[in-house]
Amino acid sequence: MEKDEIIKTVREGLESMVGVGRTLVLNDEDRKIIAQLEEKADQMTLMGLGRGDNKGVKTVLQRDVIIPFQTTMEYEWPCGPNVILMHDDKVVGEDIDDADKLKSMEQNNDCLVIGNIVIYDKSVLTSLNCKSEPLVVVMPPKSCDDIECLPHVCNATLASPSPPTDEYIKERMGLENEHGTGSFLLGFDLECECNCE
Repeated sequence: MEKDEIIKTVREGLESMVGVGRTLVLNDEDRKIIAQLEEKADQMTLMGLGRGDNKGVKTVLQRDVIIPFQTTMEYEWPCGPNVILMHDDKVVGEDIDDADKLKSMEQNNDCLVIGNIVIYDKSVLTSLNCKSEPLVVVMPPKSCDDIECLPHVCNATLASPSPPTDEYIKERMGLENEHGTGSFLLGFDLECECNCE
């Protein structure tokens, strides 16, 4: 199967998903710009908690093909956690989608709940000072089974871009920055060692 045909099949697969709008194939120049935008975003303080580490986008940038896609409120995010808080290489918090679990965490005096982000031991925050390591807000790569199962596609990976990258992608797609719309990046390899067909 030709590369263009595989990409066409992947784009059609994405566009058939609920909550997915336009798609685009990124070129090498886009990759460079996104890498720079993400590097700058990693240095910024995220949610007032610490610096960022968008491992998802870093992983996607290593893939053979990158296709960003527009999302609406109907798009179902990959299973969590989509945000992981790390301190000294230990997980100290994450986002939780389960309302009952969030409620029980709110009752726990050791935990701090901010929206749907839970910090498991709030003493971590009080121990932070200018000499200690900052919290690192990690956005992990997520698998994309709906695309992984397509022929000639390997290592299908989703990533949630930082706000500057999201703006850049929407601009490249000619989209307005409307409330309720977002973007994701899908990266995949065309050939790999996993015996994909």
